[in-house]
Amino acid sequence: MGAEPHFEQSFSIAGGDFTNAGEVSSKVKKILQEAGIAPKVIRRATIATYEAEMNVVCFARQGTLTLSLTPEVLRIKVEDEGRGIEDINLAMKEGYSTASEEIREMGFGAGMGLPNIRKNSDAFHIISVVGQGTVLEIAIQMQ
Repeated sequence: MGAEPHFEQSFSIAGGDFTNAGEVSSKVKKILQEAGIAPKVIRRATIATYEAEMNVVCFARQGTLTLSLTPEVLRIKVEDEGRGIEDINLAMKEGYSTASEEIREMGFGAGMGLPNIRKNSDAFHIISVVGQGTVLEIAIQMQ
């Protein structure tokens, strides 16, 4: 699946940790800025990363986000241990959410996470097993 990465780093995400939510996407943004990646690519990657990170925080026990860079493509893989997604097609619809009232009261769970990830990706793949977790694979061309 493409060239070997020139850079790769993984980050842990704790489910339910709203205090530190967004830290991983901030770290990814800083890494991309320091690597001299184009601002348009950074913006798309930051949005996709933040949405994926928040999905782990809201819906999983824990997860790992792995950032990989080659000269041609930026890849983000997010693997979580959570409840999984029962109906991926439904979950991909804007506004659909299974978030609890508590999560919605905090301002999350509007049902835009997966649609925003898809919009900001050049390639997007999702696999989910109910009761086990979800894997997202996101690719953004460096253009």
